[in-house]
Amino acid sequence: MHTTLHLLAEAPPQMLPARSLMAFTLASHIILVPMGVALPLITLIMHGYGLRRGDATALLLARRWSAVMAVQFAIGVVTGTVLSFEFGLLWPGLMGRWGDVFGIGFGVEAWAFFLEAVLIAIYLYGWRRLPARTHFLLGLPLPATALLGAFGILAANSWMNTPQGFSLDSEGNPVDVDVRKAIFTPMFGPQYWHFVVAMLVTAGFVVAGVYATGWLRGRRDRYHRLGFTVPFTVAAVFTPVQFMLGDAIARAVFQKQPVKFAAMEIVWNTDTHVPEYLFGRLHPDGTVTGGIKIPQLDSILAGFSPDTEVHGLATVPAENRPTVAQATLIHWTFDIMVGIGSVLLLLVVWYAFIWWRRRRLPASPWFYRSAACAGVASVIAVECGWITTEVGRQPWIVYENMRVAEAVTGARSSTLWTMFGLVVVVYVFIFGSFLAVLLKMRTRWRLDDERSVEAGTMVTPETDTPYGPRSAVAAGDAPAPGNGDGTAPTEEGRP
Repeated sequence: MHTTLHLLAEAPPQMLPARSLMAFTLASHIILVPMGVALPLITLIMHGYGLRRGDATALLLARRWSAVMAVQFAIGVVTGTVLSFEFGLLWPGLMGRWGDVFGIGFGVEAWAFFLEAVLIAIYLYGWRRLPARTHFLLGLPLPATALLGAFGILAANSWMNTPQGFSLDSEGNPVDVDVRKAIFTPMFGPQYWHFVVAMLVTAGFVVAGVYATGWLRGRRDRYHRLGFTVPFTVAAVFTPVQFMLGDAIARAVFQKQPVKFAAMEIVWNTDTHVPEYLFGRLHPDGTVTGGIKIPQLDSILAGFSPDTEVHGLATVPAENRPTVAQATLIHWTFDIMVGIGSVLLLLVVWYAFIWWRRRRLPASPWFYRSAACAGVASVIAVECGWITTEVGRQPWIVYENMRVAEAVTGARSSTLWTMFGLVVVVYVFIFGSFLAVLLKMRTRWRLDDERSVEAGTMVTPETDTPYGPRSAVAAGDAPAPGNGDGTAPTEEGRP
């Protein structure tokens, strides 16, 4: 029997629905993660710029981004909570045996989540009610709490990839847990920084893409130029950094998880002078069809020399390695991720060259078309990265210590499929509502801007805000202008 079919036949019936449900919820949640991790920093950069320059347009953008940040956080709470419950419901074997070892990461993430919720509430509340400088300073911890939440999740995930910090007793249960070693595993550093920078790059391109679309539709005022420039510059600064970190994590996988690396590069036999395949398909006999073959490149990329030996999948028993289908899948997702990163780097070079030569934004519509697509491409790259990470570890849920089949729930598969269907319906409603709220906010802001233009005024965030009670304005009238420093004007127009 074909090896893949044989392994599937031996798997518990709960495996497929449990993995499908977990994959769907994780893939859905991760769409929101870049904005949750990086949007606070981008917003505060714009906020600080507005305060330093006395720029009402920058403050207006920061205020509106903070509203998006709050709505996104609320949706992320729902999808993240579902994932937390799924760990216990779908994988009781994992949490029951290993929870004492790697559960500290989830504890850190929970504390970061509650702290972030409080800080977001204060930040939103303060737009109207706090002095401008105090308000800004109270927002500064927000990016740190977002990074702390990512720290907890990545600590848990990196432990699953390279578990350490425990001993096993005679029954195979973990004892003598060393929390420091369980958190700071060999893969933690490469995974954490690669993830964090990916979030900064993705959020920057996503936000900039909104204003690039506006530019293509003829909205070329300062509001759209500034709304594009700040997030795109953040993404542009971190894109080459991410390229280097991606190379570093690939080498870490080569050293610490050679079987995963072999699957990523569809290497069947251990050898030197191993070629690199761009895409292509691995077959059960070890042959590769399709794709573009580049001689010796895989060995060079792995160890800077064509003489570098790369371990192949054939050196590991079939039951201890990803299947041929899984290897082909993660090879494609890895190549897509690298390909998208390379194209984004070229876009950044274009942007930097124009700015260096002419000290202005590019004028080509093709640049803005590319920038508008960059956000979606970045999200796809993030999804591909997680697929590579998780599928590449198969069949282990805890690398070389527990298989996925040992951790899965004993609930009936029909129950899990029903749960999967319900979750899909609920998530369609949740994300549909999220999109509807964002579109409604956009429409309201555009109408506010049109009224401000007609009245010849620009309302600063310190004077009026879309959160909480609004200033008393007669229907159809434009709001009264503020002074840009957090104070309201008097009847004579002076503070």
